[in-house]
Amino acid sequence: MDPSELVRGYLRLGLRFGRLDDGTVLSCTADPRTCRGVEREPVSSPGALVAQAARLRAALPDSGLPEVRARFLDAQLAALECRGRKLAGQPMSFRDEVEGCFQVRPERGDPERYRQAHAELSDVLPGSGDPAARLALLSERERVPPEVVPRAVRALSAALRARVRARVELPTQEQVRYRFVRARPWAALHRYLGEFRSLVAIDLERAGWAGNLPALVAHESYPGHHAEHCRKERLLVDERGWHEHRIALRDTPQSLLAEGLADAGLRLAVGPGWGRWASEVLAESGVAFDGELAERVHDVLLRLRRVRLDAALWLHEDGAGEDEVVARLVRWACLPAARARAFVRFIADPRWRLYAVTYVVGAELLHGRIAAGEDLGKRLGEPWTPVALADVPSVNGRAGLPGESALIRSADAFS
Repeated sequence: MDPSELVRGYLRLGLRFGRLDDGTVLSCTADPRTCRGVEREPVSSPGALVAQAARLRAALPDSGLPEVRARFLDAQLAALECRGRKLAGQPMSFRDEVEGCFQVRPERGDPERYRQAHAELSDVLPGSGDPAARLALLSERERVPPEVVPRAVRALSAALRARVRARVELPTQEQVRYRFVRARPWAALHRYLGEFRSLVAIDLERAGWAGNLPALVAHESYPGHHAEHCRKERLLVDERGWHEHRIALRDTPQSLLAEGLADAGLRLAVGPGWGRWASEVLAESGVAFDGELAERVHDVLLRLRRVRLDAALWLHEDGAGEDEVVARLVRWACLPAARARAFVRFIADPRWRLYAVTYVVGAELLHGRIAAGEDLGKRLGEPWTPVALADVPSVNGRAGLPGESALIRSADAFS
């Protein structure tokens, strides 16, 4: 099969999945004629889409595509095959579905490590008593008022943009617009519009603690989702003609690594000491918080990240009820009951039940590769796959396999 036709087939297949399974297409800047053509088609059956994915995968070895492109497309097509089989009603466990979509197999965390993190959190937080209650008190005391959130977000965005542009060439016309909303199931949501433009929606009520805001903005914008899309559109699409990167698909290796890289955003842009830096930036917007304390707290909370993956396994593998999962999240992740219940609703949603894995395993897979001074532009412009990333030595000689404790701060948009 001609390489150009194979790539067009992949784009059409992704769009067809989007018509069958709402939310599959996270962004698409493909040729409008391709999009309109798929829109005029009858909605395909899951079985037909599985067969199309299999045919495209079979054509890859003789396509003449460079190895890095063929590897990326093979991983994406394998994920779409898995999603198609699931949509067709084929029984599969949650673990098998995750492995089929993301090239990683989810494993449970160690409760003993969680207990150690609880003890450390108790030492770090001011006051005495239950660390979860003290964390909630800190979050409320340093809560950003909803009317101040827009000003604080824009200040952080401008400061992060300046730091990223000093290290990475971004298109001069790139731009992020922010929209502020209420009553959403997420704290923030990024949408890439093409031509180096993004729209980021932020919930005024869920933005919450000032200590979370720097990582949230870095995750969605600089050097997170927006910067990554800009770099790939310029380096991979415009300069190399790798048009497969014109579409971003949920529940694929692409989305796993995009979330992992975005979670590394604050560490990549600022590094250790981000707490003091952020407190100085936000002070100009009238937001006062203890940035150094926030950084210490988040360093400990990283140890509890995997509880959220445990929650998905409790719900989908063990058959635990939603109330039981909420109670376990409150106990082990130190989440307030309301946030725990919102998270359980998220992982119970058929569209998003797999996506919680990306925030945990995507970040862990990049462990050891995110270091101060590492080539940020390289990270933002490479079409990695999880398997390939695990096989290549990291900057400090470690492979960064799933299951390790992450060094990077999560800005989990759906927490």
